[in-house]
This record gives sequence, C-alpha cells and structure tokens, in this order.
Amino acid sequence: MSNANSPSDIVGKKVFFLYPTAVVQNKIIEELVQMEYEVYIAKDHAALRRLLKQYPDSIVFIDINEQLSDKEWDAWIQGVTALPELKDAVIGIVTANDKAETRQKYAGAAGLKGGYTVFKSDIESAVKHITAVLTAAAAKGRRKYLRATTETETMTTVNMPINGVFITGQIMDISVVGFSCAFEHDPVIVKNTLVNNIQVKLQSMLLNVEAIIFGSRMDGNSRIYVVLFTQRIDPVVRTKIRKYIQQNLQSKMDSELK
Repeated sequence: MSNANSPSDIVGKKVFFLYPTAVVQNKIIEELVQMEYEVYIAKDHAALRRLLKQYPDSIVFIDINEQLSDKEWDAWIQGVTALPELKDAVIGIVTANDKAETRQKYAGAAGLKGGYTVFKSDIESAVKHITAVLTAAAAKGRRKYLRATTETETMTTVNMPINGVFITGQIMDISVVGFSCAFEHDPVIVKNTLVNNIQVKLQSMLLNVEAIIFGSRMDGNSRIYVVLFTQRIDPVVRTKIRKYIQQNLQSKMDSELK
C-alpha cells in the first residue's frame, strides 16, 4: 500500500502492461480504459524498471511468454521486487500460459501481489480477475475520471455556437465529464448557459456534444471556461473520449520510457 496522503491516494496509480499481446491490448486493456483506469503499454523492460523508481507504487502486469526467457523474467521480477524503494509496486502475470507448474512458480512460490491471470477464450473472467487486483491495490485512488491535458496540441479544439456564430477555442484539458477551453477573444459566456451542437475535435475525431458552461476563471490574460457535458451525451462519445485520453497519456508516457 502507498503511504497515507501520497499523491497516488488522490489521483490513482499507473497500470503498466509489459509486452502485452494483441488480444490483451484489444480486449483487456480496452475494457480497463473504459473503466477509467490509467493504463499504459510498455515494450521495454529495462526502461520500465528505471521508470518504476519515478512511479514506485505502480501496478505491472507481465506476459512471461513474450520477449525474455524464464530465467531472464525471474531475474527481472526479482530485481524489481528486491528494491526497497519499490516495495509498494504490485507485480502480476497476465498470460495465455496455463501450465500448472508455471502458475505455481509465480502465483505461489514467488508470491506476486498482482496474481496470475490466464486469458484464453474467457476474456471476461480475465478482466474480472485483473480488476479485483486493481481494486485491492486502490488503483484509482480517490479520483473518478481520467483527464488529459491538451493545451499544447494544435489539433484539439472546440467550435462553439454563440449567438448564432461558431467560435473556435483551444481545449486545455478533457475528461468524460467535460473540458476546459480558452478563446482568442473572450466571447463572455454566462455561467449555466446551455450550448447545443458543440463540435469537439480531438486530433482526427470530431464529436458533437451538448454542454453547460459551469463557470470560468482567469489564467493570466486569458479566460478559461469550464464546460460540463449534459446527461444526454451519446455513450459512443464517452467511449471515444476515453480512448483519446488513453492515447494522449500513452504518448506522454512513451516519451518518458525512451
């Protein structure tokens, strides 16, 4: 467990899948993303081991059938779990290998806190097993929704109809609950204004939403508007926003893993 009042108790913990197969990426990770877990894919075990010192209470699921030999995986796992600074890290196995001796080796003798999850045809059971591990590890902390910061991305914008005219703004951050944005010229939108037919552009995705202006604040010379989606938002839109957030966070994490 993490220390009381640590940042992860508030914002949650990072969940890494090391060398996941295509099935894990397209089925299991996709499910976890829609559950609002902060999930990353790692394809470099040496880089991930270094990065764990920066995020010492992370949760790591390894596919032991990929990349390394049994002895090399044993050495990697022992090298991580033996470090005092990584005592709060949770290591688990997610694999198609259902051999009894392998399961006993990692789930039994090694005593990995993340358990041993087998995925084959029953993906649903594998997801349930993994989410049980994540729940026990308090992976979400006290946060409810993941948020991506986007103020440096030129292709993340909003077109908002105000007084019959569409005005374009820069989205600063976004979650499935709403987003914040700024305009080159402040349109002076009143709090609690309901706005229909908002066009949200997330790179190549164009989403149409309805939202309410929750409020605004000054940031230097710019006014930042906080915009909340209404309950009438299409569930498909929520799914696309979560996928975008995961891609956004993954891109930033890839830079850290280099």
